[in-house]
Amino acid sequence: MKNIKGLLFDIGGVLYVGEKVIPGATEAITVLQKKFPMRFLTNTTRRTPLAMVEKLHRMGFSVKAEELFTALDATKEYVASQNGSVYTVLTDEADTWFSDLKSDKPDFVVVGDAYLNFNYTRLNSAFKLLQEGAELIAAAKNRYFKDEDGTLSMDAGGFIAALEFAAGVEAKLIGKPSRNFFHLAVGSMGLPPEEVLMIGDDIVSDIQGAQDAGLKAALVKTGKFQTSDLETDIAPDVILEDVTELSSLLL
Repeated sequence: MKNIKGLLFDIGGVLYVGEKVIPGATEAITVLQKKFPMRFLTNTTRRTPLAMVEKLHRMGFSVKAEELFTALDATKEYVASQNGSVYTVLTDEADTWFSDLKSDKPDFVVVGDAYLNFNYTRLNSAFKLLQEGAELIAAAKNRYFKDEDGTLSMDAGGFIAALEFAAGVEAKLIGKPSRNFFHLAVGSMGLPPEEVLMIGDDIVSDIQGAQDAGLKAALVKTGKFQTSDLETDIAPDVILEDVTELSSLLL
């Protein structure tokens, strides 16, 4: 780890779980910020990027808006780059992020973690639009996440897979583990991927995704981590009990 010059952090499950900060996480980030440039990546799509920054500040993390890379932001930027319009399957809050790109005849169907908005009416409307030629975008395609009650809950992945199956299409993935998403964050620090360490709790989206993008990857045993993650063919470069162990590893 001697050649590591920049850090990428997953947020939920690494810095906090639900509304509870991982003990010692704020102090650990403060210490590391003195030596390393860092970016914070999240596939969380229930909340807007602005709300994510506010939550981090409320929890005591000193994070600038430009240091946050969200799947929603990247999705909106992609749609805008294509001069496209959207129909969304998102929460009411996240839906507002795309209010200026809405259309009755959209170019894209954007799906994220819609929570209670995952219902037949909403999904069937998306299905019909896909049949009419709209392209499917998965803002994020995680299978599950660690919920506030300490158990795993379904994420958007299963619902996106259902639309893919029903409509006979393949979704374009924007967030993790998309290589482009990792490279966007790494590029903003002016560093090559091999000099950046990704810290995450998702063995596929965070660890395998980062390694496939040329980064080093550290798996934390918090958040959605399960012991069965260590039985896969994915081998993290480092395994940590939690994010607080980073200081002794890198400093």
